[in-house]
Amino acid sequence: MTEAFGSVATVAWWRDDAAMHRFIADLVASELLAMRKSVDFAAGCWTRETHLDKDLGVDSLELMSLASALAQALHMHESGIEDYLLVRRTLGDWCAIAQASLEKFSARMTFRTSGSTGQPKSCTHSLHALWREVQEAAPMLSGCARLFAAVPSHHIYGFLFTILLPRALGLDGDSVQDLRQSSPARLARDLREGDVIVGHPEFWRMVLRVIPRLPAVVTGVTSTAPLPAEIDEGLRAAGLGNLLQIYGSSETAGVGWRTRSDHPYALFSFWKRATPDGRTLRREGETDGVDAPDQLAWQDERHFYPAGRVDSAVQVGGVNVFPQRVQRELLLHPEVAEAAVRLMRPEEGSRLKAFIVPRDPGADITRLSQALAAWTRQRLGTAEQPRSFSFGDTLPVDQKGKQADWPTATPLACTPMACTPMRHDAINS
Repeated sequence: MTEAFGSVATVAWWRDDAAMHRFIADLVASELLAMRKSVDFAAGCWTRETHLDKDLGVDSLELMSLASALAQALHMHESGIEDYLLVRRTLGDWCAIAQASLEKFSARMTFRTSGSTGQPKSCTHSLHALWREVQEAAPMLSGCARLFAAVPSHHIYGFLFTILLPRALGLDGDSVQDLRQSSPARLARDLREGDVIVGHPEFWRMVLRVIPRLPAVVTGVTSTAPLPAEIDEGLRAAGLGNLLQIYGSSETAGVGWRTRSDHPYALFSFWKRATPDGRTLRREGETDGVDAPDQLAWQDERHFYPAGRVDSAVQVGGVNVFPQRVQRELLLHPEVAEAAVRLMRPEEGSRLKAFIVPRDPGADITRLSQALAAWTRQRLGTAEQPRSFSFGDTLPVDQKGKQADWPTATPLACTPMACTPMRHDAINS
């Protein structure tokens, strides 16, 4: 199934038709969502016959953008056949073109993420390095018979653990089950011995909420942010046998791992500290270092705890979201004088909330909250859109004059057509 370790094509993952289709469908769905904002796509329902024009309504400009995104991800310029993407229009066609391209060149891949400004950022990795990571992680997940995925396969974490890991475990792409269009309650019906579930902290929070008991013979994997200790403890109390926690980012790929939230992460064997403060890391065999997304508190040369992000990102549904970017979009609305955006407290929910100072002190806050909800739907991705809007004459501050937290809006009565809020609060439901 795999080619010699260290060869140009470290592992020929693209020869698995199911894995190739899932990667391309996820990438296309993500790019279309970014372009259309308010439209979500069930990529798991798409087949090889799904037509970009006829079925998905892709116009010529969107087609160019989609083709460019796929060509960048797979470095199709190295093989010189990326122009075929503009001629052939089904997902099956694109899979075949991508497979032909990767047979010619597969040494590097590029993953896109949002940087601290919210603008897409390209992160390139050698396939050799990514394959080395899953080879080191695979023994911790031995015995896997099926893999349930709650993450997209075109993001680096999803690619590592839902595309490469199955090959390292000797599974084919058909052994990967997509959970993203299902409630976590599905797991209560479908799980059996040997299954591995690949999720993110918010997914595991939902699992804990709806499944009171998990089979001990099932293993979990989590990444995108450190798993809160209370979720880890709850999953263990519910019977989850093992939970592999991966630390990393799109810039670094996987850097370290642990199996308990109260333990430090251990570096993968091929990583080492590149600077005395341990903020910059370097892969074995590479000359350039890369900065970790967090400040790292080192216990020794090989073990660390994350000590807070340096780019102010927060996690919403497994997605890095930047409250400052959302704040900037709200401030562009002509009726907004000031705005503050924060992540809800755990007891409030897991989405963003916004506090708004209207330009007109007598503004109808119900109407304004609806207008702001529509404004953010047009300009921001789903995870970036605030779920609660609160209003006041000034932004909330503490006794020291620093920006303070505030409770989420609490409506008195809501119907499917209207919401009657408290005087200074409104809900985006």
